[in-house]
Formats: sequence, structure tokens, C-alpha cells
Amino acid sequence: MTATHAAWADKGTYFSQTRSIRCGGLVLDLSKPVVMGILNVTSDSFFDGGKYLIPSQISDRAGEMLQAGAAILDIGALSTRPGTYGGTAGEETDRLIPAIELVRRHFPEAMISADTYRASVAKLAVDAGAVIVNDISGGTMDENMYGFMLTSEAAYVLMHIQGTPATMQRMPEYTNVVAEVKSFFEKQLQSFVAGGKQNIILDPGFGFGKDVQHNYQLLACFADFAAFGFPLLAGVSRKSMINKVLQIKPSQALNGTTVLNTIALMNGANILRVHDVKEAVEAVKLFGALQEYNP
Repeated sequence: MTATHAAWADKGTYFSQTRSIRCGGLVLDLSKPVVMGILNVTSDSFFDGGKYLIPSQISDRAGEMLQAGAAILDIGALSTRPGTYGGTAGEETDRLIPAIELVRRHFPEAMISADTYRASVAKLAVDAGAVIVNDISGGTMDENMYGFMLTSEAAYVLMHIQGTPATMQRMPEYTNVVAEVKSFFEKQLQSFVAGGKQNIILDPGFGFGKDVQHNYQLLACFADFAAFGFPLLAGVSRKSMINKVLQIKPSQALNGTTVLNTIALMNGANILRVHDVKEAVEAVKLFGALQEYNP
């Protein structure tokens, strides 16, 4: 940790003092880990693309995840799987905003996250009812995201990525992946915190410009990121770090996802971002039972 980092980190953050984070007009209690359910309204996402395209499919899926215990619904309308361009801002907006509005109408108390790296789309999403902006680029793919988030009360998921979705898995290289992700967080947090933004969630970006070894190094050292004093999000659900080790398809990776989610919880994860909410909620409950005997 550099001296510059320590100067602001040592003051503590609102989260480190209260174990909660403000998301728009709502407060997310993170005294215990919570689950963020993934709702992709795209035709080409790597696991569930094409499943939730029409209004009834979207509302039904949102209801299922909330009933299963999801604290957050993360709605995405732009595929960021490796090798994809994803589409234009207009195409993303046309899918995302109606989906957010639909979920807000059916489930007015739901905490909605908008999965986008575009500031223009994020603004429309927040206007439509999203209270979290989940940015895979951590503010590096749209120079306007920084300014928007400083003016917005929405919480901000600041994720690390090397490259872009189109290029990120073309032989990603690091000298020390943990140190380099920490350095990225430090740099971005300095700017955001200096601008007055405190309701930030950190995500090291499993699978986004990392090979299998990089991903497991990040998971093994996941607890190190708690030093920043912000909530930590782990998104390993059905990803290649499971599939390549077990030589299986994403459709077969539920058990592996649960195993890695449990490891993430043991290493300090506050939020699990998953396709399968019920199983993740069960992992959180069992982890909580363990904590009763190992506080």
C-alpha cells in the first residue's frame, strides 16, 4: 500500500464503519454476505443468452430470484463474454431500460443494478430505477462515467479488466496479477474518493483479462482487497476458471460455482454475483452457521 493510498484508506470508509452501503435511496445491509442475481436480457451471453428476452420471461425470472433470496438483481443488456463486441449504446438502451422499468413495476422494492460501462446508458438506467451501476471497466471504457457517478447517488461497482471484452482473453499477461489489480483499485479509488464518492463496491474481475492461473491467484488472495475498506464482490458463476479445470461446460458448472463461492465467502466476499440464486443463498447460510463457531 503506497503512502498516498494509506492517507485516505486509514480514515476508513462508511462501509468499514457501518457494514452497509447506500444505493440511491436504499441502504444495502452487508453485515452478512448477500447474493446478486444475474438477469441477462441478451441473446448472446455466455450461459443464459436468449432465455430472458420477452417481458414475461424477464418478470418471471426476476420474481424467481427474489423469492430465492436475491438481495440485488443485476440486469445486463450487453454481452461482455470474451471475444464479443456487444453492440451499440442504442441497442443496449433499447433492451436494458424497458427491462429495468418492467422489474421496477412488478417488484417496486427490488434493488436493481444496471450492468453497463457506458455513462449515457447508466444515467438512463438510474432514471428508470436502478440504484447500482455495475461497470466492468471501473471507469476506463467511458471517460464520462467518472463524472456521472460523482453526481449520482447510485452505488458503483468498480471492476478490474485488462483490455476489452473483444480482446481481454488474447493471452492476458501480468507480472503479479494481485499487485496489479490492487494498483488499479488504488488509482481509481483515489479519483473517485477525492471527488466525494464513497458508496463503491470492488470487484477484481474474475475472467476479465485473466487466465485460469490469474483467476485462482486472485481468489486465493481475495481477502487482501478488504484493506481498501470497501465491500467486495465475487463473480465466478459458471466461468471458465471452473470449466477449464473440470473440463466441463458452463451448464455443468453449478457445483463448481458453489465451491468457489464458498471459498470467496471464506476470503471476505460481501456480495456473490450468480446465475443460481438458491444455491448461493444456501452457501451464505451455511457459511453463516460456520461463523457462529468461528467469529
